[in-house]
Amino acid sequence: MAESAESVYPFVLTEEQEHLRREIRAFAAREIAPHIMEWDEKSEFPHAAVKKLGEMGLLGVIFPPEYGGAGLGYVDYVLAIEELSAVDGSIGITVAAHNSLGTNHIFLCGSEAQRKKYVSKLATGEWLAAWALTEPGSGSDASNARTTAVKKGDRYILNGNKTFITNGHYADVAVVIAVTDKTKGTHGLSAFLVEKGTKGFRPGKKENKLGLRASDTSELIFEDCEIPAENLIGAEGEGFVDAMRVLDGGRISIAALALGIGRGALDAALKYVKERRQFGKAIAEFQGIQWKLADMSTELDAARLLTQRAAVLKDAHNRTTRESSMAKLFAGEVAVRICDEAVQLFGGYGFIKDYPAEKYYRDVKLCTIGEGTSEIQRMVIAREILKVYPSRG
Repeated sequence: MAESAESVYPFVLTEEQEHLRREIRAFAAREIAPHIMEWDEKSEFPHAAVKKLGEMGLLGVIFPPEYGGAGLGYVDYVLAIEELSAVDGSIGITVAAHNSLGTNHIFLCGSEAQRKKYVSKLATGEWLAAWALTEPGSGSDASNARTTAVKKGDRYILNGNKTFITNGHYADVAVVIAVTDKTKGTHGLSAFLVEKGTKGFRPGKKENKLGLRASDTSELIFEDCEIPAENLIGAEGEGFVDAMRVLDGGRISIAALALGIGRGALDAALKYVKERRQFGKAIAEFQGIQWKLADMSTELDAARLLTQRAAVLKDAHNRTTRESSMAKLFAGEVAVRICDEAVQLFGGYGFIKDYPAEKYYRDVKLCTIGEGTSEIQRMVIAREILKVYPSRG
C-alpha cells in the first residue's frame, strides 16, 4: 500500500475492510486518476466509471444482499467514500448522494414493494438515484418549500422546481419532497418517487460550479407531473421527518467526503515538501513547514475518529443525529483548513492547475455547505445537547 496520511488508522480494520480499501484505491488509481482534470475542465459526468463502481457493489454498500446490495455497514461505507474522494471528490459525492440519500430514503421509509422495485435496481448500479429537497427559496428552511403535490383520485400532480440536486440529469429515479398541506409547515411535506421520463418531469439547468465539477448538480422541474398515489413514500405529511432520518446517514457520508479530500490534499503536500528545495534543502526540513503538517495530520485524524464513531453507532442501529452533525461539521471545516494550507505549502504552484492542490481547494468547500451548512450543524448539535442538559429555570 502506498504511503499516505492515513497509514496509521485510528481503528483496527478487519482483513475484509483492508481488502476493500486496497481494491478501491487500486480502482481509483487506474480508472479515475488519469481523467480527473479532463472531467473537471469539461464538467463531464464519468458514466463509465460510475457504471464500474456499480459492478463493484459500491452503489449498494449499505443495503442488504436481498435487495442487490453489498450488505456492508457504515464503517465500510466511510472507507469507500474516503478512498474515492482522496482521488476525486466528484466521484465521492456521486456515490454518496446515490447511496445515503436517494436509495436510502426508499430503503428506510418505503414499502416492501417499493424496496423490491427500486432498491434492487439502485443497489446493483443498474439505476442511479437523486434526492430532491432543496429549492431556490428553500435551503436551510425546508418549511418554505413551494413544490406542491396535489392528490386527485389515485394520482398526485407535482408542480415546482428543485435546485442543487446531485445526479439530477442522470438519475433514473428521484425522491422528491413536496408540499401536500401548506398549513402544516414541515409536517405538511411528503416524499414521492418520480421516475425519469415521467411526463411533466425534466432536469433543468446544469450548474457551472466552483468545484466537484464532474458530479452533476442541476435543477429538477415539475410541470403538472402526474404520478400514481402508490409512489408516495411513507405516510403523507411525514416526508420532512423521514428526510431528517435520512440526513443522519447522509451527513456521515459528507464527513467521509471531507476526510478523503483533506487526505488527498495532505498527501499531495507531503510529497511536494519533500521534493521542493529552497535555501539548499527540502522545505520539509523547516520547522514552520513541519508544524503545519503536524496540525493538518492531527486534525485529520481527529475528524476521522468523529466520523468513525458516527459510523459505528449507525451500524449498531443507534440514533446518530448529534454524532453525524458533529462529524460533518468538524470534518468539513478541518478539510477546508487542510486544503487551504496545502495550497500555501505549494506556494505559487498551488495556484496552478498543473498541480493537485488547487482542485482539492475548490472541491472541499462544498463540505461545509451541502446536506446542511456548518451553521445548521451547530444548531442541530446545540439542540441535541440541550435535550441532555435542559435548563433548570
